[in-house]
Amino acid sequence: MTPDEYCRRKTAASGSSFFLGFLFLPRERKRAMHALYAFCREVDDVADECHDHTLAAARLTWWREEIERVFRGEAEHPVGRALADSVSAFQLEKEKFLAIIDGMEMDLRQNRYSDFESLSLYCYRVASVVGLLSARIFGFHDEKVLDYARDLGMAFQLTNIIRDVGEDARRGRIYLPLEELERFGVSEADILEGRKTAEFVELMRHQAGRAEGFYTRAFALLPAGDRSAQRPGLVMAAIYRELLRKIVATDFPVLTRRTRLATLHKLWLVVRTWVGVLP
Repeated sequence: MTPDEYCRRKTAASGSSFFLGFLFLPRERKRAMHALYAFCREVDDVADECHDHTLAAARLTWWREEIERVFRGEAEHPVGRALADSVSAFQLEKEKFLAIIDGMEMDLRQNRYSDFESLSLYCYRVASVVGLLSARIFGFHDEKVLDYARDLGMAFQLTNIIRDVGEDARRGRIYLPLEELERFGVSEADILEGRKTAEFVELMRHQAGRAEGFYTRAFALLPAGDRSAQRPGLVMAAIYRELLRKIVATDFPVLTRRTRLATLHKLWLVVRTWVGVLP
């Protein structure tokens, strides 16, 4: 199996909506996105699936070393070898890949966030940085695209956090800011034990409103001349924003189940957005 095929399969196997966003990309840009997403999956799997924190930290250190090798042209892992073909072609920065690993290391060190400021750093590292790298792969003329990509990454991660509240709680994690739990009258036990109170729903409405704000701000920041090149990100935004709105419309069932969009619905959003109906 070639490095490119490894990355394509890793991306497809994740079942992520991001794979749909890459469907219509030109070949070289698609290869680069598969490599980037496969890298994100590799390091995220370390944080999520390796329960021995010492071993997980060692594996993330290995990935730090692998990124150094990628930029020296000495990559060992199939994902690293695939990335090596893209970093120079699309001017991808080594520091951005290391920042993603920083975010995964935060998951090893902490499972609570005191306030939105501290959560924002985590979201920036694990999502906004991915958006910034993706924007370079998609291509742009106006540097303002990077502001759009940063905020869109925040919107995606906040949507993920809302969708996964129950799943994260079963792993002992709470990504909702503790200061906001206290403000809305929700205890950690309420979340860990899956108690859907009126206060919890109000807390989640606040989270959803914040995520919507990042979507709105991101779309306003995207220069008109770069909308066509950035369509893959807009495809993903259409899917994620629709998912967020479904969660809100169904009154936040996130403590007990994971909300999903039907595949046909997602494909309809892909086609609609790609042909120019922006979210």
